[in-house]
Amino acid sequence: MACLHMKCLIIMCLVFTFSSLLLSVSSRGAIYRPPTVERLTDRFPRIPFTQGMSTLFGASNIHLKSNGSYADISLDKTSGSGLISKNKYYHGFFSAAIKLPAGFTSGVVLAFYMSNADAYPKNHDEIDFELLGYSKRRQWVLQTNMYGNGSVKTGREEKVYLWFDPTQDFHQYTILWNNHHIVFLVDNIPVREVIHNQAISSVYPSKPMSLYTTIWDASEWATSGGKYPVNYKYAPFVASLGELEIVGCSMPKSPSSTTTGCLKNNASTSLDPVDGAEYATLSTQQKAGLNWVRSKHMYYSYCKDTARYKVMPAECNATQ
Repeated sequence: MACLHMKCLIIMCLVFTFSSLLLSVSSRGAIYRPPTVERLTDRFPRIPFTQGMSTLFGASNIHLKSNGSYADISLDKTSGSGLISKNKYYHGFFSAAIKLPAGFTSGVVLAFYMSNADAYPKNHDEIDFELLGYSKRRQWVLQTNMYGNGSVKTGREEKVYLWFDPTQDFHQYTILWNNHHIVFLVDNIPVREVIHNQAISSVYPSKPMSLYTTIWDASEWATSGGKYPVNYKYAPFVASLGELEIVGCSMPKSPSSTTTGCLKNNASTSLDPVDGAEYATLSTQQKAGLNWVRSKHMYYSYCKDTARYKVMPAECNATQ
């Protein structure tokens, strides 16, 4: 009887252990499985890079494919490379699918961002996706940032670990910018929202910007002053781009034009493609996606960096 009792205990322990393992696996799956959200990228047309962008630098490291629908940009010992939009935009929807270089990428940065530093060097605006080759793991980190009206003394960085391997396939990185908010999305899931409220109004991007995508050696900036520099033994570092979407209020190219902002078809209809009510706030699904990212994957926010800011920027304490 004692032997039988012992067998029962062993079986019960095995069942409990197996159940706990299944629960653990299920919990991890819940962390990494993204919620369902609306696919905003399906609302706008894709265009070739030859139509929407031009070479910024490193022409020899830029290779167009599929009649310009895809582009490879690379970093090697001679140069990085980058593209710039042919137009400047006031507001809009800007997206690209990106596949990052695999392997050891410490010090390599792939940026997909908007800026007007060329036109306003002392008073520029900027909206940034920065994918950072991580120095201690063979893993990429996603950083977002924003400047308005030259407010570069206040860094507004947030960092998240991605819930997928960005080197294995293309993933969509999207900026939605209008007068209501700026939303950063990855595969259509919001990872950050900057609400245009009174607290942030003075540093909210307001001037027309170009769209950029670049790959470059950021050893000094991204790896503690060059502690983990780019190792060119693993070069070239090639990023592949596709599914480009650029839909916004473009700035008139004529220097004699007095038109500013987004034109209107009539007294009530704006030509701004993201000016409608459906783009003014996040939907219930999008809010759930944003909360999922921030609770499960975000590991740094400037609003929680008390060592850096003895007095937090005003927007960190704003409720709306």
